[in-house]
Amino acid sequence: MADKRDYYEVLGVDKNADEAALKSAYRKLAKKYHPDVNPGDKEAEAKFKEATEAYGVLSDPEKRRQYDQFGHAAFENGGGGAGGFGFDFSGADFSDIFSDLFGGMFGGGRSSSRSNGPMRGASLRARVNITFEEAVFGCEKELEISLKEECTACHGTGAKPGTSPVTCTRCKGEGRIVYSQQSLFGMMQNVQTCPECQGKGTVIKDKCTNCKGTGYTSSWKKIQVSVPAGIDDGQSIRIREKGEPGINGGPRGDLLVEVRVARHPIFQRQDMNLFSTAPITFAQAALGGPIKISTIDGEIEYKIKPGTQTDTRIRLEGKGVPSVRNKNVRGDHYVTLVVQVPTNLNAEAKEALERFDAACGNRKAPAEGTEKKKKSFMDKLKETFED
Repeated sequence: MADKRDYYEVLGVDKNADEAALKSAYRKLAKKYHPDVNPGDKEAEAKFKEATEAYGVLSDPEKRRQYDQFGHAAFENGGGGAGGFGFDFSGADFSDIFSDLFGGMFGGGRSSSRSNGPMRGASLRARVNITFEEAVFGCEKELEISLKEECTACHGTGAKPGTSPVTCTRCKGEGRIVYSQQSLFGMMQNVQTCPECQGKGTVIKDKCTNCKGTGYTSSWKKIQVSVPAGIDDGQSIRIREKGEPGINGGPRGDLLVEVRVARHPIFQRQDMNLFSTAPITFAQAALGGPIKISTIDGEIEYKIKPGTQTDTRIRLEGKGVPSVRNKNVRGDHYVTLVVQVPTNLNAEAKEALERFDAACGNRKAPAEGTEKKKKSFMDKLKETFED
């Protein structure tokens, strides 16, 4: 027994690990080293057996108590060993672990519900394109999609009028077939959907010519979609029972409509808040006063302070996007003010700007009387003849 590793070390857990931690550690090792995942790999098989033996002991409170007190010696006589894999695992529950790992391949003899009972129909998906403003304030859209309806000839049975589906002889109406197989843990049951009737429990001998045995016919239907105010790009709207028909009397599935919102040339959105920029002139920035700002609700007037700097951000409370849950609750609109520098100044504007700069102490003022006067037509004509 000296060459055997400590069970806690094998599972990679602390000695105070609870049942959930043990199961989680074993699940990871079993998924990694299970022989079905590593066919022909002897090393992986040995590690799988080692992990299984460790979990079989530590998951059983009594065996774990003995192991904590005496170590591997507690199971030397009649306990079996890893080499022969004859350990008694009666206290350990492996079925739920392997059901999670391998999708129910190991049934463990547990019963499962009949697959030929009523089942909800599958959901359908569609897409609708809306504008930025429609996303903010909500709108009504109309979609045209192909929907399945119960066949009027066979009333959904799929069988030729005057006939009925018959019980499947392969599964005897159960809709499932149970296979037994030998595994490392003894005899296991594998439950599969009957391939003959596809889980329905019945088969159709004479198919309805109207629906070709499907029990349904398709037709184009117009569906009204109410887009709520505040919906964001990529979100979906669920319309109840507008999906695929149910099976064996089950309810219809739902229609999931994905919303695609177009970009806006001015506004950007983040959750319930809007962001934009607004240009202001140099004079407006310096002197302050009312400016015009575009919002999602239209143009408004806002008074800025004298000496406003470029990149100043102002907050317009309640001018953002409504909440999807309550359209009366809205986010805010944040506007970044950008001072625009003039690029095409005439002579008069340049002279005024120079005097302003001089008044601020940034340059010398032009000498008195040195300003160039604007020449009249007669002055230009006189200069021409003098030359």
